[in-house]
Amino acid sequence: MQMSDKREIGAAPATVYAALLDPEVLKNCVPGAQEVSGNPQDGYEATVVQKVGPVKATFKGQVTMSDMVENEKLTITGEGKGGAAGFAKGGAEVTLSPTETGGTLLSYDVEAKVGGKLAQLGSRLIDGFAKKMADQFFTNLVEQLGGTGASEAAEPAAEQAGSEEKKGWLGKITGRS
Repeated sequence: MQMSDKREIGAAPATVYAALLDPEVLKNCVPGAQEVSGNPQDGYEATVVQKVGPVKATFKGQVTMSDMVENEKLTITGEGKGGAAGFAKGGAEVTLSPTETGGTLLSYDVEAKVGGKLAQLGSRLIDGFAKKMADQFFTNLVEQLGGTGASEAAEPAAEQAGSEEKKGWLGKITGRS
């Protein structure tokens, strides 16, 4: 299964890049994430609980970051095992570009594979679920960064409204208060 999409985020590329590397932000963005720990150099370990059609599973897996160009792009590769439910593995190439409004255009190309009981559900169900997961992840990321992901005209107001939350989050990453 492959999919591509683009999202405009009302935050600078450096902020978006840092967010994609922060395990706490990842935990808040990945639907069903129970735990995410690690760092970009050594990789991350994650526990995610998901229900796909009639199959509910707890996936434990590893995520690695590669081809990292600070504030511009990175490749995310992951593999998770869900016991009897099967496995999921895949990767995403993420590219960040500054926009004229001071935000970021995030583009991604995802390729994913599933096996076991999950593969028996059929590609239509799996593809729909994967698209929903990706959409939810990026919606959550936009919310974490204090934006709405709405039209360009609405983003500055949303950015101001969420600026207190954004400062605390960014302060944690940069060590500034």
